[in-house]
This record gives sequence, C-alpha cells and structure tokens, in this order.
Amino acid sequence: MVNEFEYCPRLFYLEWVQSRFEDNLDTVEGRYVHRKVDAGGGRIDDPDADSPVRKAKSVTISSEDLGIIAKADIIEGKGKKVIPVEVKRGRAPKHGPAWSPELVQICAIGLILQDNGYDCSEGQIFFAESRERVKVPFDEKLVWQTLNVLRDLKEVARAPDPPPPLVDSPRCPRCSLVGICLPDETNLLSNRSDVPPRRLTPRDSAARPLYVTEQGARIGVSKGRVTISQQKEVLQEVRLIDVSQVSIYGNVQISSQAMRAMFDQQVPVCWFSYGGWFQGIAHGLPSKHVDLRRRQVAIAAQAGLPIAQKMIEGKIRNSRTLLRRNSRSEVKPVLAQLKSTADQTAKVDTVESLLGVEGVAARLYFSQFSAMVKDNSLGTFDFRGRNRRPPRDPVNCLFSYAYSLLTKDLTAVALAVGFDPYLGVFHKPRFGRPALALDLAEEFRPLIADSVVVNVINNGEIRENGFVVRAQGVALTQQGRRSFIAAYERRLDQEVTHPVYGYKISYRRVLEVQARMLGAYLLGEIPDYVPFMTR
Repeated sequence: MVNEFEYCPRLFYLEWVQSRFEDNLDTVEGRYVHRKVDAGGGRIDDPDADSPVRKAKSVTISSEDLGIIAKADIIEGKGKKVIPVEVKRGRAPKHGPAWSPELVQICAIGLILQDNGYDCSEGQIFFAESRERVKVPFDEKLVWQTLNVLRDLKEVARAPDPPPPLVDSPRCPRCSLVGICLPDETNLLSNRSDVPPRRLTPRDSAARPLYVTEQGARIGVSKGRVTISQQKEVLQEVRLIDVSQVSIYGNVQISSQAMRAMFDQQVPVCWFSYGGWFQGIAHGLPSKHVDLRRRQVAIAAQAGLPIAQKMIEGKIRNSRTLLRRNSRSEVKPVLAQLKSTADQTAKVDTVESLLGVEGVAARLYFSQFSAMVKDNSLGTFDFRGRNRRPPRDPVNCLFSYAYSLLTKDLTAVALAVGFDPYLGVFHKPRFGRPALALDLAEEFRPLIADSVVVNVINNGEIRENGFVVRAQGVALTQQGRRSFIAAYERRLDQEVTHPVYGYKISYRRVLEVQARMLGAYLLGEIPDYVPFMTR
C-alpha cells in the first residue's frame, strides 16, 4: 500500500481502510506478470546463518520499529548482503530509474530488511515490458522520503474520512478505482474545481444480465460457462465472464456450484415470481464499506428529508420532461402544474408532507399518460389510472413489470456500492422491501421504466396477445416478458449526456454513478445530493 499512497493518498484509503477494489486492464496484466513470482519458492535464512547464496520469491517480511509489513517479490543475495527485487508490468521511465511510487516501495522493503539485520543498501526493479532491471540506491534522500511517506500514510489511515480526490490529475484515468472514486465529479460538486469533468468512469462492461424464464430449467456451470438446460437438453450456454447478474423467474433451479461461481465473480442472483414480482437477491460477501452503512443508518434515522426532497423533485421534473417530449395532445396546463408541484418539494418539512406532494404529482402525470400513446393502441392499452397488486389492465401490468426490473437493478447497485438496500430515506423500511433501492428508483422511473412502457406500446413490440388475463389480474406471457426485457435492456444501454457532468454515459452506468454520489454525500465529500434530471 506504500506504492498506492505515494501514487494517490485517496487510492490508499479506499483500498486499505475501506477494502474497496476493482480490476482494470493494468491490474489484470500485473497479476499475469507476477504469476511466477507469486507462486513462491526458495527461502531466505537468518542473516547470521552460513548461507553463501540466497534467493526467494514472494517473501513476507515485517518490522516492528517501522510498523509495516511487506511482501517482497524476490530477495537475492550472498551472505548478509541482500537485494530486494520488485517486478512491474510496464516500461522503465526515460528519466530516472523508476517512478516515485516504485522507488518508495522498494526502499520500504529495503528498510525492513535492514531492520531485520541484513546488509541492504540498494534494490532493483524489473520492468517486464521493456525487460530491464534498474538499480535503486537507498541514498539519504530516498530514505528520508520513504520515512515521511510512512508517517503520512499512518496518519491518513487513522482518519475517519478519505482524503479528497486529486484535482484534474493525469493519474486518475489509469486508476482502477476511478469509477468508485469519481474524482472530477466529486471535485465539481464540492466546489474544489471548476474544470469540466472528464469522462473517467469506465465504459460499460461487456457483461450483461442473464434472464431465465423457461419453467423447469436448470442453471449450472462447467468449465467457466453457465449452462441452462431442461431435461438434460442444453438450451443455452454463456461464458461466466459475460454475465453481470442472473434473474430467475418462477420454477427455475440453480446448482450450488453455479451459486458459488456467481459469488466468486460478484454476480448477484435475483429471484422473481412467475409474474415478475421481485422476491429476493443472493450475493457474495457484503461490501466491507462499513462506514458508509453507519452513516446511512444515522441519516435515515435523523436527516433523510433533504435527500428525499431532491429525489422526488427529480422524479416530478423527469415525469414532466417525458410527458412534454412524448405527448400527442395539449398538455400544457398539466406541465405547468407539475412544475409548480416540483417546486413545492423544497418547502415541505416532513416526509409525510413530501409523500402527499409526490402523490399529487403522480395523479397529474398518470392522468395524461394516454396522451403519449398512439391512437391505434388505445384499445388494448386504454389507461384509466394506476392500479397494482395485481395490475388489472395491460398498461399497469407493464408499469409493474418495469418497476420490478428497475428495483432489482438498483438493489444490486446499492449492494455493490456498499449500502444496505433495505434502509431508505423516503420509503419506510418494511420486511422484504428494498427501501433504498426504491428511493434511488424514483428519479429514474420516468426516464427508464415509463419510457420503456411508452416505447413498447407505440412500437408494437407487445400487443394484445402478449398478455394473459386471469380473474386475479393481468400478466405478461412468456414471449411478452422476453420482448419487454429486451426493450428494457436496450434502454439501459442507451447513452445520455449527463446534465451535471456534461459527458455521455449509459443509463446503466448512470444508476451506479448516482448511487455513488449519494454515498459521497453521506460521507460528507459533497455538500448536497444532486438528482439526475434531463432537460
């Protein structure tokens, strides 16, 4: 972690104190380059032992005086004299033996060896890409720099909050935690920088959700591939690395081997009823970001109203935007009323009052929903108001299904960020109810869920034969579910210009960024929570 601290103190804090880590190409390549070193081998004897030649790989050493522990890639030497060697994936810099983080790291290892009685006056760094070994003398200047870094590192590790992000730094784009840290976004909202944010958030992963709706199917895993079979016939295979989450509908089985594989890859498994009711989620070990959950509990108990106000304001303004863009008749009076209602969210003084404002806005919005539907679709998709549990008409069936999918995704996002998804600021906690996921969903209901409903109706992707009508309500057929899921996933992949940060980003990534910015607000890194609102 000495290397990480010298590179960026915030990176050190996120990885060491908060135990947060993400891979990128550099970290994956680094592990590959280290594969032989990490296998270990050899031994390093006591410095007073009569050992003419020493060579060992992946050696753990420590110093009580320095208060640090390290794993040296290689230690070579003769007699008491030893040389630590660190293996790096890249090229040696043109100016100087190595970059500052590598110099401090190798010097720290040398200081530990000295403290253990070895004669160690220099180290070496092997750069795998350029196949070079460079010598690093442990001179007075480097030793002084390293000791200062160790002192500052311990001070930062004891701090209750992480250091602020670097400002407009060239180090950020290559950092594996840039999507967690969000340096430019955090600096902008905290007024530490007025430089327009760069698009540093990683592009969407190639992995996508896997939906299994075939009743009686079984999910297994073999040789790194997820298999879906029925009565020993393989229906589909997909590489495990291409799966971001698994959604199981109705009577579908999953093997314990597949569950363990999902947990190893941090892939959540979600269960739904046959009709699409979100029933539960399973995932690996929870996030180690304990401080975030502690702050979440404190805010939810005492000061959640300001966040809830912003979320509901975002929902109302986004509802107004969707209605304005898609209406096929005169809706200006309702648009004006929605604008006025959105303004009222800042004036309420209780969550109950905010709930009343949100209810008024919802009635106004849904009263004009038919204005967004093509005239030739108004027979099957005639809409006379919101109803649910169960939905009693096709449009409400689509709404319920869309909201269930959105809640599922935001539950997974909340868990990945480190939240407790069942403790919210607007929706009250209730057994089995992911209140925070429902809170985060508010500003995205119009932009994602409602937008998908409008599009599948107007584009004819789901017609009357996509529904089954029962005494207890209306449900989608299996083909209807597949068509709707496909439309929903397309919407998540669609890119939008972020209204605050100015760069293009997919709705799938927006969900994560918004949850992380909520976390930044709870941790005191930014002064206000800013809802996602399109123009």
